[in-house]
Amino acid sequence: MFVERLWKSVKYERVYLHAYDSVSEARQSIMQYLEWYNQARPHSSLDKHTPDEAYAVMLPTGKLAA
Repeated sequence: MFVERLWKSVKYERVYLHAYDSVSEARQSIMQYLEWYNQARPHSSLDKHTPDEAYAVMLPTGKLAA
């Protein structure tokens, strides 16, 4: 279900708004969108945090062995 919602966002916020001349241009544009989606776009389901912010707190914080 998450993937379906993500793909809907990609289509309506990026793909349908642009007329791409090539597959590589579309791929680059969608990759830029996904970076923005994860790093800068606040999500209401994540208490107005970005996915990167929300999931960063779940990462282990212990010291790594040298």
